[in-house]
Amino acid sequence: MKKIILLILAGVAVVGLVALFIYRQQAGYTKVLTAKVARQDLVTVVSGTGQIKPKTFANLGATSFGRVTHLYVKEGDMVKAGQTVASIEHVQQEAAVSGQKANIAAFKTDIDADIAAEKTAEANVAKAKADLEQKRLDWEREQPLYKAGIVAKSDFDSKKAAYDTAVASLDQAVAALNQAKANTASARGHLETQVATLRSNQNALDLTIAVAPFDAVVTNMPVREGETVVEGIQNAEGSTLMTLADMSIVTAEVKVDETDIVNVKIGQPADVTVDALPGKVFKGHVTLVGDQALLRSTGMATSTSTSGTEEAKDFKVVVTLDAPSNELKPGLSTTAKITTAHKSDVLALPIQALTMVDPKADTAKSGVQAASTSSAPAAKSVPVQGVYVLDNKGGKLRAKFVPVTTGITGSTDIEALSGLKEGDEIVIGPYKTMRGLKNNALVKRDTAKPTTVGGSS
Repeated sequence: MKKIILLILAGVAVVGLVALFIYRQQAGYTKVLTAKVARQDLVTVVSGTGQIKPKTFANLGATSFGRVTHLYVKEGDMVKAGQTVASIEHVQQEAAVSGQKANIAAFKTDIDADIAAEKTAEANVAKAKADLEQKRLDWEREQPLYKAGIVAKSDFDSKKAAYDTAVASLDQAVAALNQAKANTASARGHLETQVATLRSNQNALDLTIAVAPFDAVVTNMPVREGETVVEGIQNAEGSTLMTLADMSIVTAEVKVDETDIVNVKIGQPADVTVDALPGKVFKGHVTLVGDQALLRSTGMATSTSTSGTEEAKDFKVVVTLDAPSNELKPGLSTTAKITTAHKSDVLALPIQALTMVDPKADTAKSGVQAASTSSAPAAKSVPVQGVYVLDNKGGKLRAKFVPVTTGITGSTDIEALSGLKEGDEIVIGPYKTMRGLKNNALVKRDTAKPTTVGGSS
């Protein structure tokens, strides 16, 4: 029995000695999570939320005052350019057109009469000219006979008077012809006035018939048959007959945070998802990047806001879908993920591995005092961006701070432009440990195998 107790005590002592040895060996070491730097493809993505909108749409407003007599379409219907979609009562307009057409017919009859009178006057002129010619010849034959004393003076005077009368008759006929021509021209002028009035009346009648300006889908109809509409008040209640949207070109209009907008450019590819169509991704490209900042709380442009408070801002970005679907409807909530940068086969490290270190503070942590060569106050130090790289020189694992310059950022990883090489093992956490980690501090891995950075970001 004593032997068993002694063996148990000896075993406990051995375990205690081993535990003490391990504790002393691990004293002064910091447990860290690590990963190895590797090459991979990196993609920088900027996200924005908004809604589906057609590139071309129109609020078809009422162009005449009156009661809606008929709606030929309903919401969701496809319409063609020039198709009649609605009509407004048009009794007065139709009567005005009919009355004006009758006036024009009467004026045309008057013109026909004036033309006939003009032709009569022309015939009278021709007759007067012939009569004048006859009277001239008679008088010219009478003159030598009168000088020879063959005819009496009364006969000579009669021939002379007949000639003068013929001259006056021709002048009268010419004046009548000119008057007839003037009457015809005046009638034609009045007819043109009546035709212009008819065009105006016809336009007023046409405005009571609403037609589709382009091929589109009816997306909204705020009025019903029998209701009265008014003209000339944009977006006012009772002035819009319906909204038409051309869904042949569909866009996603989204808002992008002001911190990301500088990286968004026209032509960049984008993946668009719609909340109502889970699992479907629509390819597109950026076609517009807004220049005006919008207040996130109200959506108003900063140039029109009177508020002086600072708040988050967004910018409008329009993504045009390459192959829109008939399932898409205006107003559907959407998210656009815009690819602003893409690089293949680059050195990458987890974003959480990056830390900012104050060189002077880090020197103080290490217990090394920098030599002061001047009594003037030291210049303010600038924190340096970098990572802690594991160094196993001398048989002890240490975390050595290495400055790193970075490039594009993926969803979880970032490009390393300088300071690292492929296969370097770096500290990636825990976050609290990294904040207090000293340069050249003794560390040990928290896992048996270090994580290797890989896959696309």
